[in-house]
Amino acid sequence: IESRCPALTERGWQIMITRLAHICIESRDLEATEMFYRVLGLKRQFDFRNKQNELVGFYLAFANRTFIEIIKNTTAGGEGIIKHFAIEVDDADKAYESLKNAGYAVTEKEFAGDNNWMITCQDPNGILIELQQYTDKSMQLVGGVCEVDYEP
Repeated sequence: IESRCPALTERGWQIMITRLAHICIESRDLEATEMFYRVLGLKRQFDFRNKQNELVGFYLAFANRTFIEIIKNTTAGGEGIIKHFAIEVDDADKAYESLKNAGYAVTEKEFAGDNNWMITCQDPNGILIELQQYTDKSMQLVGGVCEVDYEP
């Protein structure tokens, strides 16, 4: 898939984008963070260790070469906080049950304005996660305009 950024294309540059590579989350508690994402089916791909061989982070893998990087930070919660991110799931009901059964707070499934079934929860770091089940009419697949009640 080729994507072009207009500002860069005007300068004669082209960027080839194939997918989101990873997002990075700072965490005070690596173990709790990993356990949360394991409930969603992610598995550890590789570790980050410092020169003292202390585990300071790791990559968690989705099935499609997309990752979440988790880095230990005892003062997490400062600059660069992620407002939210979304994960596509094939079954929102199953994701809901998995999270609920593991003891996590999760919202009831709702049909969102962009034509997705969606549930939300927070990871142990307080980051809002939308779990979206696309439909045949999801705007992410067919495009369109999604009217929202939002004032910046």
